[in-house]
Amino acid sequence: MTPPKPEPRAERVSLWAYLRLFRRDILSAQPARLYRAWMAEFRTPFFRSYLCNDPALVRRVLDERPADFPKSGRVTEGLRPLLGRSVFVTNGEEWLRQRRIIDPAFEGGRLKEAFPAIWAASEAAVARLGEGEVEVELAASHAAADVIFRTLFSIPIEDRVAQAVFHEFRAYQRSAPILNLAAFLPLPRWFPRLHRRATIRSARVIRGLITGLTADRARAIALGSAPEDLATKIMTTPDPVTGAAFGTEEMVDQVAIFFLAGHETSASALAWALYLLATNPAAQDRVAAEAAGLEPVFGTVGGLRFTRDVFRETLRLYPPVPMMVRENLVEEEFRGRRVRPGGQVVLSPWHLHRHERIWERPDEFDPDRWANDAGREASREGYLPFSRGPRVCPGAGFAMLEGTLMLAHLVRAFRFEALPDRVPVPVAHLTVRAKDGIWLRVTRR
Repeated sequence: MTPPKPEPRAERVSLWAYLRLFRRDILSAQPARLYRAWMAEFRTPFFRSYLCNDPALVRRVLDERPADFPKSGRVTEGLRPLLGRSVFVTNGEEWLRQRRIIDPAFEGGRLKEAFPAIWAASEAAVARLGEGEVEVELAASHAAADVIFRTLFSIPIEDRVAQAVFHEFRAYQRSAPILNLAAFLPLPRWFPRLHRRATIRSARVIRGLITGLTADRARAIALGSAPEDLATKIMTTPDPVTGAAFGTEEMVDQVAIFFLAGHETSASALAWALYLLATNPAAQDRVAAEAAGLEPVFGTVGGLRFTRDVFRETLRLYPPVPMMVRENLVEEEFRGRRVRPGGQVVLSPWHLHRHERIWERPDEFDPDRWANDAGREASREGYLPFSRGPRVCPGAGFAMLEGTLMLAHLVRAFRFEALPDRVPVPVAHLTVRAKDGIWLRVTRR
């Protein structure tokens, strides 16, 4: 069975029809030819954008000359009420300084330190999950939020403040459009960004709750009683160049993006992984057999090779962040076309991961492709679920550990079956989610 993907739009529609489609769902707004094209140009009255699937162009933008292609402010403008000046939206020296402080918290040895918290969250997810027809996106969101709070602040999701952040974030998801008006119009800096009232309210509530957690942690650090978790590590790490650490407001910005990136993306991938296994019983049985040997020690992860490949394949078919947008600062030439400064350069994991000229059987779920040479070569050319280059997600290793371990726990405890009358339809909101949720029949093994 081929996993579902959005029905592409007609090849030619008017600009305004395209914008309406785009604001409703990025994925179905795109034409089918993008799954085989190396590049496509899109013109508006205010700017031009260039979708680049050519691996050489992707390398140029992300790996070779990232400073010439900073993150586009058009796309990040809509997230500012929640994220402020977080590492996700900044560029240049401000971004470099933030990464110098953040990156040490995610270095290799930290995975082993985070393992007990991820294990505990996985066991809690198994204990919470009921039987019958279950909306697994909600369950995955709950589980991913639990991981974030345990690894960041050493508190479980049952904590009162953690619960409040989780529920308010779901309200934020429902109210926040994927792109703000500023993405399409050349608005001056002073012009109001016209964020929805509900979006602004939810962002303020979330930031207020995070501010309280951050202030409490700062007091614990001052008293010498703070746990050695990610929050403590980041808040006590000075910039090696300037010697300055994050202030309270900037730490709130960073926690907001950790929650958005670490919770929202992990929840999306975990839910889709459960769906893919529900529609592929043989693969699900292999994961269950592999997970039978799980033990609460870090080395147990090494035995989850097929489970890890299932999670990789899920990230290929349903990359949580479907598109990334950069802006070129200097005159460029892309495949013989002149690209003036200010062009919007779109890199689309959604299309790269399913590109017909890069992957064999691109729309099929095949975890075994990761164990052969063709699959590994394709991944070097067209696989970037966590971006790449200097702006690669610092939490990529955490995400892979969390996804693999959580998936193994759930499949060891439960059998998941697809419901023929409830096939999920992928749509892009903050991440790639299912239009009406992902419903599966769940029974205890």
